[in-house]
This record gives sequence, C-alpha cells and structure tokens, in this order.
Amino acid sequence: MNSENLSSRPFQPLPLGRIRPTGWLKQQLQIQANGLSGHLDEFWPDVAESQWIGGKAEGWERGPYWLDGVVPLAFLLNDPKLKSKVRHWIDSILQLQHEDGWLGPVLDETYGYKYDPWPSFVALKALTQYHEATADERVIPAIQKFLKKLDAVLTEAPLQMWGQYRWADLVLSIHWLYERTGERWLLDLAAKAHSQGYDWRKNFADFAFKEKVNVEKSAEQGTFLATHVVNNAMGIKHPGVWYRQSHSLEDRDAVWQILDVFDTYHGQATGVFTGDEHLAGLNPSQGTELCAVVEYMFSLEMLLMILGDQRLADRLERIAFNALPATFKPDMWAHQYVQQANQAVCKLSEDRIYTNNGPDANIFGLQPNFGCCTANMHQGWPKFASHLWMKTLDEGLAAVAYAPCIVETEIKGRSVRIETETDYPFEDAIRLTVKIGDTMPPIAPVAEADSQKIGDTMKHHVPDFLCFPLLLRIPAWAENATVRVGDEAPSPAQAGTFHRIDRNWGENAIVTLQLPARVRTQTRHNGAVSIERGPLIFSLRIGEDWKQIGGEAPHADWEVYPTTAWNYALDIDRENPEKSISLESHPVGSCPFSPEGAPIRARVKGKLLPGWQLVQNAAGPVPQSPVPSSSPLEDLELIPYGCTNLRITEFPTLP
Repeated sequence: MNSENLSSRPFQPLPLGRIRPTGWLKQQLQIQANGLSGHLDEFWPDVAESQWIGGKAEGWERGPYWLDGVVPLAFLLNDPKLKSKVRHWIDSILQLQHEDGWLGPVLDETYGYKYDPWPSFVALKALTQYHEATADERVIPAIQKFLKKLDAVLTEAPLQMWGQYRWADLVLSIHWLYERTGERWLLDLAAKAHSQGYDWRKNFADFAFKEKVNVEKSAEQGTFLATHVVNNAMGIKHPGVWYRQSHSLEDRDAVWQILDVFDTYHGQATGVFTGDEHLAGLNPSQGTELCAVVEYMFSLEMLLMILGDQRLADRLERIAFNALPATFKPDMWAHQYVQQANQAVCKLSEDRIYTNNGPDANIFGLQPNFGCCTANMHQGWPKFASHLWMKTLDEGLAAVAYAPCIVETEIKGRSVRIETETDYPFEDAIRLTVKIGDTMPPIAPVAEADSQKIGDTMKHHVPDFLCFPLLLRIPAWAENATVRVGDEAPSPAQAGTFHRIDRNWGENAIVTLQLPARVRTQTRHNGAVSIERGPLIFSLRIGEDWKQIGGEAPHADWEVYPTTAWNYALDIDRENPEKSISLESHPVGSCPFSPEGAPIRARVKGKLLPGWQLVQNAAGPVPQSPVPSSSPLEDLELIPYGCTNLRITEFPTLP
C-alpha cells in the first residue's frame, strides 16, 4: 500500500472475503439474502431495469446503492447465485463505461444536472469492494479513467446538491486508489472535492439546528440539505476522512464534537439521532430514517480505521444490535422508512409527527415513503460483518467488534486463522481459537474466487509459532472484564480500551474473553429512563396485529397495531436497576431479532398511565418523571430493542 502523504490508519481493513460469518451472524445474513436484498433485482424496476445495466428505469443512485450492499453480502456468504448477480452488474457497469471515462448514465434534468457524480460515488464503493474480493484487473483502470473525467467535470461544474454534501464518500475511493497507484494527481482531486464540498466541521462548530427543524424555514434559509438526516449521518465521517490528507488535529478532533452535538440535541437511546427526514429533536416518538442508520454505521466503520478509538466501536455495536434490526420485518422482506424509539403503532397517518415524511413513513413495506431506503438498506449487516476484525500497523490483528465469525489472513508471510465462537451480544463470553498455518493463497481471479480454498489451505497448517499482537476491544461498559489464554490465570482487562496480548501463538491457542454486562439505566428526554445491558437496549414487548394494506406477499405493505397496552411507567431503582429487574436467557434460535426469538428477556414492574395517549398517531410526549399512577402494579416483559416491531424504549418512572 502506498500511503505517502496520507496519515497512517491505526487499523487496516481486511480484504472482503477474509472474514466469514458463522453462528447467528451467518444466519442473519442468510435471512437478508433470502429477503429483499437477494431478490430486489428480480422485480423492482429501479434495480431490475436500472440504466446502470442498460435498462430504461431509474439511472441515479438506486442501482449503485443496492450493489454496494449486495457485493459484500454475496462474498461473505460465498453464495454462487448472489455472486453471479454481482458479476452481471459489475460487467455491465464496466462495459457501459463511456469513452470519455464517465461511469454510469449521463442524466437529464430530472436528476438535477447531466454529470451528477453523486451516484458514481456509491458505484465506486461497490467497485472497490469487488476488487478486494476478486482482484479483477479491470477495476483499477476503470476507476482511474472515471476520476480523470471527473477531475475535468469538477473544473467546469463544481459539486452541487447531494454530491456537495457527500464528498467524503468520493475521497474514500480516491484515497483507496492512491494507496494502490501512488499517483499524486489523485490527492489534488481529493483536495478539489474537499474545497467544493460542504464544510461539515464548520457546521458543527457553530451548530444552528438544536431543535426539531421547521422544514419550510430551513428551505427558505438554504439549509435544507444541511438538516437532512442522511447527509448528517454521512457528514459524521467527513472531518475524519479529510484528516488523513490534511493532517490537521482540528479535523481529527471534530469527529468527537459532532457525535456530542447529535447526542445532546437529537440523540436516541440506541445511539442514533432523529431525522424524519430532517433533524427532529430528542422526542423518542420522532423517527430515524433507515438510510441514516446504515450510513451512520458506515461512517463509524471508516472512522474506526482512521482514528482507532474503541468508543466508535461501542457505538457501532449499539446501533448494529438495536436500531438496525428493529427497522426490518424479521424476515427482511419489508422495512420502515423511519423507526421510532417509542413506536406504539405503525399505520398510515395523515396527521403525523414527522418533520416532512409522508403518511406511510413508519409502516413496514417495499418502498414506504420513498424508495431510497429500499435501495440503500442492504449495506448494514454485510459491512458490519466485514469490519469485525482489522489489521494493526505493527502486523497484528484487532477485534474491533464481536460476533461469531472466522477470520483468515496473512501475518509475516504466514497464514493466521481465528475463530470467534460466541452468542454475543446475548451472552457475555467470547472464545477465540488462534491457529497458525503456512502461507496464504493469493486472492483468486474473479472466475475462481472461493473462500473455501482458504479454509482448505488452513487444514494443512504448519504446527509452529508466530509472534504477533492481538488487540481485543473491551467496551466501556464492561467493568471487571477478564482475558484468559489457554489454562493461564485470567488477566484483568480495562474497560474502554484495546487489551493487547503480545506472545508467540502456537497451534490451537484458546483465548477466552469475559465481558460482564450489568443492567444499567440512562436518563433520557423529560427525565425518562431507558434500560440497557451491554450493547443491548431493552424495550417493552407489545402485542402485534399485522394487517396487509397493499403490495404482494412476501414484499407487501403492512400496518402493525398494538394488541396490548403500551403506556406504562416503570417502578425501578435508577441507581441500582438490578434490584428492580430480573433477566432470563433463552437459546439463540434461527431468528433472534424477532419478538418470539428474543434470546434474553427482562422482567420489571410498572403501572398503566391512562393519560399517556397517542398524539398525531404516535406515542405522546413522555410524561415528566416521577409520575404518579393509581393503576395496579403489573409484571412487564422487556426484550432487546432489535427484537421488537412495536416498542416503548424511553419510560416515565413512578415516584
């Protein structure tokens, strides 16, 4: 890698295919492949007949969005059918590249302007992932040719509209290519994009949008795109991405200011922020767009590599295990445009609470409100899975997030295989088996790429030793965590750090990580309380009545009505919540992110609040705590947020 003139990243990504999901994570990806992600190109015109592959339908962002998520999904699962679909798309995009280098359709005024580069930013992300998985020799020349054309286009017509606010996605791909070719003009192009792009650092240094946005006023003031939730989720990474080239500590540190601003003015218990589809304040009945959830995750994954700070991984897990699965129907054949932390009903609502979303924004469907999330939702789980492990600058490996998987890579010319066995985040124990082998095979050409070959090579490992550092992330909530190697005595591991193990690793070394997760509370808007354990947030389980209102199964449109009460205040000791809450565990089944499949459940007592009712077809503002109630005390069941479809997450409390 040629990284001269770019700041070194503490963590380096592993090529797509070097991490293989197992356990519940593999099953979750399979659910995704069996749902909309694996079939959207068969019936949804904006992908099936996209102009990107020579069709007549939409030729802007939707096809590239779908491809950007399906590329990693196909190679993580090593699914021949999905890989064939991906190859068809990649072949078509490369074959249809214009003589002047432009990638994708030259657009008409429907999309803003002819050479709108924004959709190509997304296509570049898909192409770079594909190259890492296959070493396809066509990719780098095609990207070079496109960026040369783009350089000329931006000289004549600077970035506008969406591209102006999303320039960092382009810079990521420019830096990717620079590290492979070392061509100086690429850094000049990155600087041009930065100079033409929206100044996100300045935006948050003097943050003007501290309350729910008035969309009409925002449009009048020219801040409409600056308050757009997806732009903001992408904007989180902008100063960090640019820090690699600017080397400015102000750019690096701006990331933390941005995260603090979101938490302070628009934050939700799940780690995301509201935007339906503009910034919407702290009320847990406001929505968060699905596109923003997956883009926030991608921002964190990129920042983790650039900054190497475990706090980013803590938040990534919080979003991945809560907000991400909660916005899908459990079989992933339908999704919401926006989810709500307090989601008492999902229905068509002419009278609605959102800043400017339509009446169908929170129903589960094929393309509720607007089709961008239908196209963009696919990257969430696959990119999380492909960033669980990363390489370190000193030829080590870092576990930055936890889920069952196998990582296979090369260190100092030797093959290394680490299997992560765990039901985390539903349990506290993580078992790592480290195995050292001989040399790794190169990444195969596109026609022969098959991760199984890596596994076959590992079967013939050399029983020898290899010295390298292993970094294990210890979440900030994991007090009294321990790490044990083999039969050695457990060692304490400090919460909020990467625990480093330097040693000679031999055949089948076992590392056992214990991350004690105690029940905690967080004080939320209006003095409400949320309940969490480890990375999981807990929500009231509400009975559900699903009503099909349109479309054709399995990709139909659904309203969801509550069949049980939702308006409770909790009887809980905020300082010592474990005295008020009992937990029970269940085996992790084939669909853990569903009400019926919830692997962990909490029991707590509460009282009904008859005066807390729906307002604008959403749960009304949470009553200020403490709030009295004459209703009888009841036993309530809470389950992980990601397992719910209807939920209350921020509760008032009793005196």
